[in-house]
Amino acid sequence: MPLQPRLDYVTCASPAGLHRMAYWEWGDPDNGRVLLCAHGLTRTGRDFDELAQALAGDFRVVCPDVVGRGASDWLLNPAFYTVPQYMADMVTLLARLRPATLDWLGTSMGGLIGLALAGTAAMTSAMRAADPRPGARSEDLPAQGLHFSRVVLNDVGPRLEIPALGRIGAYVGQPVAFASLAEAVQATRQTAQTFGPHTDEQWETFTRRVFRQRGGQWVKHYDLSVAAALAAQNAEAYAAGEKLLWQAYDALDCPVLIVHGAESDLLTAATLAEMLARNPRSTSVEFAGVGHAPTLMTPAQIEPIAAFLRSSLK
Repeated sequence: MPLQPRLDYVTCASPAGLHRMAYWEWGDPDNGRVLLCAHGLTRTGRDFDELAQALAGDFRVVCPDVVGRGASDWLLNPAFYTVPQYMADMVTLLARLRPATLDWLGTSMGGLIGLALAGTAAMTSAMRAADPRPGARSEDLPAQGLHFSRVVLNDVGPRLEIPALGRIGAYVGQPVAFASLAEAVQATRQTAQTFGPHTDEQWETFTRRVFRQRGGQWVKHYDLSVAAALAAQNAEAYAAGEKLLWQAYDALDCPVLIVHGAESDLLTAATLAEMLARNPRSTSVEFAGVGHAPTLMTPAQIEPIAAFLRSSLK
């Protein structure tokens, strides 16, 4: 029998109230080496099943369903479906996990959450170091913040291409319903063509992670209101966010692996080249015939990521 994950929940807070975030956990729960895998905008923690099965012997692999998705609660106020809220939820989760070492793998939105965490941690440490008040500083500054041992960014970087975001936003909030799983699979094959070639079995597995059976129909698993916060963004907001994300990326002081779909319209070749030039600790792996974003379901995609993460164990 293949390995199966454990499902648990952590209670988080937003300005609108409390909510539960679900997370799927693989491997030894006492293992202090934690790999946290954060999914993309409309995905779930089960996206990482294949990768987690490959790494569960080395890491405690934790794959949350970001709030509004999968088995997690939906927010009472959809305006808070934003990276700052997701980042706060991850901090709450990490406080429960208490990792001895922490590796981060983020697909698309999950990578942005990781960068936001890294940037906030670096800024907080700098502010504490400069605070002249008695008791404000600690002799053990790194322990007060958050430190990644390895970071994997799956087809995402500080610069987000506006046309790609428009393409994604066009379908995120659209309600769809299918009478059968077969119909849902066929529709998924069409809308997810950019994810590259998959077997029939993989497409069915992929579809089951996108849709849930409710009321005799197959519908999207997530709160369609996540589209509202995305639609509220404008060019000025993206420009300000990009500046902060570059600062966070430049501040990463650990090895970084950038996973790139060669046909991606969200992470362009030019942005990838700039990322590699700006941070000397970064490397990349590219998958031909794949757009945004690699699904990490095949050995060809899993093996280079697993080798990169395991290199920290030597």
